[in-house]
Amino acid sequence: MAKEGHKYIFVLGGVMSGVGKGIVSSSMALLLQQKGYPVNLVKIDPYLNVDAGTMNPTEHGEVFVLRSGLETDQDMGNYERFLGRDLTNDDYMTSGMVYQSVIARERALEYGGKCVETIPHVRDEILNRFESSAAYNGSRVSVIEIGGTVGDFQNALFIEAARVIKMKYPEDVLFVMVSYLPVPGTLGEMKTKPTQSAVRALNSYGVQPDFIVARSTHSIDEKRKEKLAISCSVRADRVISAPDIKSIYEVPLNLEKDHLGDILLEALHLPEKRTTSLSAWKKFTLAATNTKAPEISIAIVGKYFDTGDFVLSDAYLSVIEAIKFSASKLGRRAKITWINAKEIEKASSAGTAAMLSGYQGIIVPGGFGETGIEGKIKAIKFAREKKIPYFGLCYGMQLMVIEYARHVLGLKDAHTTEINKKTTAPVVDVMLEQKKHLADNKYGGTMRLGAYPCYLKKGTMARAAYKKELVEERHRHRYEINPKYIKQLEDAGLVFSGTSPDSVLMEIAELPRSVHPFMLGTQFHPEFQARPLSPHPLFTEFLKAAIARKKKK
Repeated sequence: MAKEGHKYIFVLGGVMSGVGKGIVSSSMALLLQQKGYPVNLVKIDPYLNVDAGTMNPTEHGEVFVLRSGLETDQDMGNYERFLGRDLTNDDYMTSGMVYQSVIARERALEYGGKCVETIPHVRDEILNRFESSAAYNGSRVSVIEIGGTVGDFQNALFIEAARVIKMKYPEDVLFVMVSYLPVPGTLGEMKTKPTQSAVRALNSYGVQPDFIVARSTHSIDEKRKEKLAISCSVRADRVISAPDIKSIYEVPLNLEKDHLGDILLEALHLPEKRTTSLSAWKKFTLAATNTKAPEISIAIVGKYFDTGDFVLSDAYLSVIEAIKFSASKLGRRAKITWINAKEIEKASSAGTAAMLSGYQGIIVPGGFGETGIEGKIKAIKFAREKKIPYFGLCYGMQLMVIEYARHVLGLKDAHTTEINKKTTAPVVDVMLEQKKHLADNKYGGTMRLGAYPCYLKKGTMARAAYKKELVEERHRHRYEINPKYIKQLEDAGLVFSGTSPDSVLMEIAELPRSVHPFMLGTQFHPEFQARPLSPHPLFTEFLKAAIARKKKK
């Protein structure tokens, strides 16, 4: 059960999904953290999946991997980036996790033969998870985002759990509704009625919002603040304007225009500890939104783009943000173009050149499966031969090694056994401990996941970028470079600059600078540890090479 004295802020969505609950939650946590209070962020996903690992990126967006290895929703990445620290398993919750835990306890007779029911047993499991997250983090305030939209059947139980805490400790709990206020083009007027309806729907759960964050294309005016205040029983100064802006990193600064940090402390009955200091954040935001900064053109060659008439960049969200952070640090503005690997696959040599020649850098990010694989290999070959800076992430490193084996080492049949189990040159093969998982159809949560150490060789680009010998990076994969081919590849000029401590697993592959300005791939996902105020060194080095190419041209 929740503990008296600990403060809780529950963030819910109104009117429609995708209104930015995760960014508002992250921003509030950042503001409270800057006020001097330890904060923990929790994301609740109401789906029955135990974690996000088995979800299709084109439907759900990126799977973000925590340091522990837990596969989570992409909002957890935003939480880490805004708070500037790692989150834990206790900071993520799904309906699947909750029910799995309750059923496991029932099977172990931990309920003493009682009839196990949604109320109270499942609800109490949720309450226990709220408390354990706060206790583990040693926080004073928990900001808890309840996924979905008010009125959804799936998230009702989580709202009920939050209501119980509010009932027991009314001075310690706030409800914040992030709601959309449309401005219909034919009317040209901001409409409050959908939000009024959303608040009434929340009232039907026995919950009254304390704050409304008014998401819209424009800032909400005082007249509509007053209208929402009267119709929704919310103080006018607690209707917070949140218009569309250029960068999500401006949101904390924007919310502070309505003095949200101070008002939250007042509502939570917490004393002001110190004046908000967002100077470093402001400096980063100014750099990230500087439209006059010189442009650097980067191509991301991927496959998770098939969403009807729209391009789903969310599948590569952490990669995009990592590029932005390093670009800002270097005083540049990244222009990112999505290139579907399937289009390159179908293109002629001239067509491939036309698609890729204009970029200062090329990235092939992580992914799974056969779709678009030959297009990615063609893009990698083009980058290698034309000396275009190349950065391969996870699958992007494996394909970089396959391309090298085919076209430099001469192993024409070189492939990964993920795609071609009968290849005569299995340069990339399934990890030994993974074979049983695949044989038993155990896919969820069984990959090599989370943080592992990596040793860096002297005299390599990787070592120069990190400026240290031992690093720790996050993984999400089943396949590795086959040890049988390492000597052949190294003899042919490929350098494995990062390895596991026992030198069995190849973590980083690169070409010497004397051969290529930047050709490097990582088996891990460096993008998961890139932060606004501490960009990842490998992304920074990649962009330095891209800038140098632009200057040379």
